[in-house]
Amino acid sequence: MEKKIIFWVLSLSLVAIALAILLPGGRQVESDPKLPWEMHLTSQGALEVFDLTLGTSTLNDARQVFQMQGELNLFIDHTGSPALEAYFERVFLSGLRADFILVLDADNELLSRLYDRGSRISRTSQSTHKVELNSEDQVLATGLPIKLINYIPYANLDEQLVTSRFGQPAEKITETETGVKHWIYPEDGISIGLNPDGKELIQYMPLDEIEPLTDRIEENNKRYEETLKQQG
Repeated sequence: MEKKIIFWVLSLSLVAIALAILLPGGRQVESDPKLPWEMHLTSQGALEVFDLTLGTSTLNDARQVFQMQGELNLFIDHTGSPALEAYFERVFLSGLRADFILVLDADNELLSRLYDRGSRISRTSQSTHKVELNSEDQVLATGLPIKLINYIPYANLDEQLVTSRFGQPAEKITETETGVKHWIYPEDGISIGLNPDGKELIQYMPLDEIEPLTDRIEENNKRYEETLKQQG
């Protein structure tokens, strides 16, 4: 009888260990993990990450990968430039939790029509307005391709961790005003923003968008430094 009890307890222990391995944090181990440092360029030179290919995969594809609908809105910045963005909060992929902001690829004519047909306009900051799309345009947007992926991890990233996963960047640029360090990987289409006072941001973009990004950071730095000189 005692041997049977010991065998039963041992069997339960082995089952528990097996479940712990297969279900870390209550989630099954994926045969095809979708990790932020596992990306590659397709034969056409497009960046593929999280099973999504920039310029090809659509908002509907992202919803299937993330298993949620997300929130879709049109944003107008201080320059008047529109951007169609889909926000996915608390997405779990391969055991990692993050927020995603996808910028959809739409020409100016379509963005203008979406703005005109918007159901409600609100202000999100002093310089940015948010336009809610009507129901028909919400459906239309599901077929638009993804232009950029913004990945905001819940875990804090330090330089050592980033280096171990992504390698050394080709360029490092620090924002003078905020202190955010941008690690640039031009051959991969990646920019990683290391924020000393907030969340980190990994941006996945077409290769030809890297240089304009670095130019904008440098221009903002010059503008901020000139402002400080004028105030001093």
